[in-house]
Amino acid sequence: MEAMPPDSDVVYEWRGEVDNAVVNRLHAEGFEHSLLDIDWRTQLDRHSLGWVCARRCGELVGFVNVAWDGGVHAFVLDTVVAASARRAGIGTELVARAAREAGAAGCEWLHVDFEDHLRGFYLDACGFQATNAGLIQL
Repeated sequence: MEAMPPDSDVVYEWRGEVDNAVVNRLHAEGFEHSLLDIDWRTQLDRHSLGWVCARRCGELVGFVNVAWDGGVHAFVLDTVVAASARRAGIGTELVARAAREAGAAGCEWLHVDFEDHLRGFYLDACGFQATNAGLIQL
């Protein structure tokens, strides 16, 4: 499948303003879980290098969080695009901007974990390379 160019009606913002309720709705839709009451603003301020917001006509249609270790490692988390905005290159552009900003901040590595069905997105569309990793479910 050929990648589509990013939607030209979408505005991307590094460390854009976030509204907890709006991000919670987008996250619940994208990850197919019940609506939660997460304090995104506090979580982002405490743990993130930054995040990218994608907005169409002022509405949040995409989001990705970039957590980090305070050094050279950054981590992509919570990449999500609204169902109504998918298949337009928004997710790929979110990750590309996250990678550029992490690099500009001095990070040398950008990590991502994903479920098998997202392999094509992260490896093919976004350019990540498969690596060995370990995981313990707690």
